[in-house]
Amino acid sequence: MQTAGLRRTAWLGGALLAAALGLTGCGQVITLSPTPTPAPTATLSVNVVVATLAPTATPAPYTPEPTPTPTVTPTPIIHVIQSGETLLSVAVQYDVSVAALQDANGILDPRLLQLGQELVIPRQEELDAAATTLTPTPTPIPLAIENVHFSETTIGGLSVLGEVWNNTGAPLEQVRVGVVLLDDAGQEVARAEGLVALDLVDVEERAPFAVLFGEQPGKFARYQVFPLRAVPAYVGSYYRDLEVSDIESVNEGYASYTVTGRVKNIGPEEAVQVQVVLTAYDSLGRVVATRKIEPDYNVVPRGGETTFTALLAPAGGPVERVVAEAQGRRISAAQP
Repeated sequence: MQTAGLRRTAWLGGALLAAALGLTGCGQVITLSPTPTPAPTATLSVNVVVATLAPTATPAPYTPEPTPTPTVTPTPIIHVIQSGETLLSVAVQYDVSVAALQDANGILDPRLLQLGQELVIPRQEELDAAATTLTPTPTPIPLAIENVHFSETTIGGLSVLGEVWNNTGAPLEQVRVGVVLLDDAGQEVARAEGLVALDLVDVEERAPFAVLFGEQPGKFARYQVFPLRAVPAYVGSYYRDLEVSDIESVNEGYASYTVTGRVKNIGPEEAVQVQVVLTAYDSLGRVVATRKIEPDYNVVPRGGETTFTALLAPAGGPVERVVAEAQGRRISAAQP
């Protein structure tokens, strides 16, 4: 039995050896390569860019608009004309010029002051401010000045009356006239100025003026009358469709004339701030009196009319004729 087992083992060993030799004889050698070590995966480099946002503008704190501080308007000085007072005496009393009083109160003829009439006395600071704002003075526009008449006043001064004729081809306003008196040597003796009576001097229209020398300027040999200031007018603010009719003048003696008439609105709108400017001429065509008045009603509706009455005191001989001009404002222009 042991012999048989040994034989079987020897046989199995021989068989395995033969099989190994057989494989070798075929020339096929199988070499088992080792499993390659995987290359490490490349690490991706990521650059993280952090965008820096522009700083948000911080809104400025809201500053409320300043509350306007109302300007305290000083109480105007009002002088009531008493018996025996003249424009010159009032000017001396308040230390202002006669011209300043005339401008502040729209007085064309100082001889026509009436008892109880109220005069606004201009303050010195107002006069200084006006002088400052008027500079530089616009270049004067040449105007024709005609029908000049000189006369002494009852208060010892000198009155110069006349009219401007707008022959420039353009409407004008703020027309101011200057008068210079010269002696024999051509030296200036005195100087005065004043506004014309019409606010708007239209093309080919005439407007009267009265310039007063409050004190007698002394002896003079000649004079110069010239347009001192005039600017192009904004015609749209004026209402010109006013017609004056039925003018009558009654001679109350050489000292005065009573003038009456009617003003009719022939335009398409209501007229406000209506005024009438009267000019009286002597037989030589010289201006001997002028006055600006308000009619009985200074608001005249479309198609309506009003009347007026005025007293004229001529500075010269008898009055030959009287001319009246009416002007007003449009409602839109009169409102502040």
